[in-house]
Amino acid sequence: MAKEIYIINGGNRKDKNTDKMCKSFAKGVEEAGGKARIIYLYDVDFKGCRSCFACKLLGGKNYGKCAYPDGLKEILEKVSLADGIVFASPVYFGDVSGVMKMFLERLVFPYILYDENYTAIAPKRLETAVIYTMNVNEKDFETYIGKDDLGPLGFFELWIEKVYQKPKRICAFNTYQFSDYNKYFSKVWDEKDKRKHKEEVFPKDLERAYEAGKAMASFV
Repeated sequence: MAKEIYIINGGNRKDKNTDKMCKSFAKGVEEAGGKARIIYLYDVDFKGCRSCFACKLLGGKNYGKCAYPDGLKEILEKVSLADGIVFASPVYFGDVSGVMKMFLERLVFPYILYDENYTAIAPKRLETAVIYTMNVNEKDFETYIGKDDLGPLGFFELWIEKVYQKPKRICAFNTYQFSDYNKYFSKVWDEKDKRKHKEEVFPKDLERAYEAGKAMASFV
């Protein structure tokens, strides 16, 4: 039976950097015989955890799952039965986007028990990956953002691993942000360098996302 993989896109701009990485991952999944579902969080009417604690109510009908009846509820139910999940987000201020944070709250908190080990009770130990796209180059990322396992991205991945499995990290650095750099105030970025990176390196980033999708959908 084909693996079903959900790709959660926490970026707002369709057919731009994050979306292209998602689509490349999805292509890899499908060419390996799997089924890829891309969810655009900016298209879903939802908010973060409301601390209603219905997911912690002993004997309650919603124990271990999010109960709030908004646009995310059905998506959470489908994801819980999938075979893999990908968290894709642009990096803002060294962290994932706000909507991705809200999604993680709603997805993960119901599966965490309040015991001494914060035991996870998710129905399945899904395979996972994270896709990050960002303006900074790889050196600056490693120096200021990605080096600390206790930083924002480290904590984000820690809870994914706690509930599911350790995510494979796929990054696209030094991304081309504007369609026309002359229209925006952006002195900190070298447009020529950005364009060269987009033409020479970003295709390789897309290929890595594609190969990761193939690997996740594989039964090997």
